[in-house]
Amino acid sequence: MLKRFLPNEHVKSIFDIQPEKLKQKGIKGIITDLDNTLVAWDVENATPEVVEWFKLMKENDIQVTIISNNNEERVTIFSEPLGTPFVYSARKPLRRAFKKVQKQMNLNKEELVVIGDQLLTDVLGGNSAGLQTILVVPIVQTDEKITQFNRKIERFILNYLRKKGKISWEE
Repeated sequence: MLKRFLPNEHVKSIFDIQPEKLKQKGIKGIITDLDNTLVAWDVENATPEVVEWFKLMKENDIQVTIISNNNEERVTIFSEPLGTPFVYSARKPLRRAFKKVQKQMNLNKEELVVIGDQLLTDVLGGNSAGLQTILVVPIVQTDEKITQFNRKIERFILNYLRKKGKISWEE
């Protein structure tokens, strides 16, 4: 059961995810979370570094779609200037939105990776959909109320997995 919470990889930030490495793994598409994965949850627009990362992926023919549990206004304001497809109110960790994006991207499961900062939404959802997952360290340590609750559960799960020798990284 707890293996569904195990990401395939753990990195500090999206900037540690490079197209060459993704291509070596056969990855042609990224499904990424927005808040605390790409920018802090209370930052409206992409930073210049995030804009460059999206540009780098596009130049390397790697499709990127943003999938967020946040509302339409928040996700639209962030995604449209990037020219990036998105899904808002995704209801992660339910598989439906992940499957929808996979179909839109016209890629096989093996060609997709889910990137996010939360075990209970991004990793669980991606793993449940049969996709590869990369957990990133949250950009900021503050969160909205519902996410604060999720983080408490995440800490419990991470500590358990660490004790069982399933993960080796530190928070």
